[in-house]
Amino acid sequence: MRIVLLGAPGAGKGTQAELISEKYGIPHISTGDILREAVRQGTELGKSAQTYMSKGELVPDDVVIGIAAERIDQPDTKNGFLLDGFPRTVVQAEALDKALAERNQRLDAVVNLEVDEDEVVRRLGGRKLCAKCGAIHTAASGATCEQCGEELITRADDQPEAIRRRLQVYKDQTEPLVGYYDRAGILKRIPAVGSVEEVFERVSRTLDSLT
Repeated sequence: MRIVLLGAPGAGKGTQAELISEKYGIPHISTGDILREAVRQGTELGKSAQTYMSKGELVPDDVVIGIAAERIDQPDTKNGFLLDGFPRTVVQAEALDKALAERNQRLDAVVNLEVDEDEVVRRLGGRKLCAKCGAIHTAASGATCEQCGEELITRADDQPEAIRRRLQVYKDQTEPLVGYYDRAGILKRIPAVGSVEEVFERVSRTLDSLT
């Protein structure tokens, strides 16, 4: 099963991706991970990506697409994969379709975790970060980290104004993918409200119906 996972910041992509990967036995492939791994391995595309990353610049589409294509050629993807964070734009989506077609493959589904803006602000605004170990906690966790006892802080990008700016960037850059995949007939809209288990049950029912 070949899946792309979409959703705004705070929609719960990371948690659902882990559950999907475990249940269906497919690797969870995130853009950040494959970029860092390509850099670590010193591949030609990894070296190219490093020149941009070291300057704090965005890695160009052609480099990201090339690295993603290298990753989906790895042996552990023989039963499929779950892409998280790629594609980010329609241009990247078109390139992914082309790369898969060259391999006689196609996407089975694009899962879009849907949650309204106010709920995202509530979720992310309630997060606290351990200043020492980086563990993420909810606002109800108290003032100190449960793992190391260090003080918890609220990240600057988890302030309400910053969250809304992040959501606007998502809408401008990534939300057009929803329309692209909807027109392709493979978009699956999943309400991402309720418990983790409830959301995963909706995801599972949708994906099971494809097999």
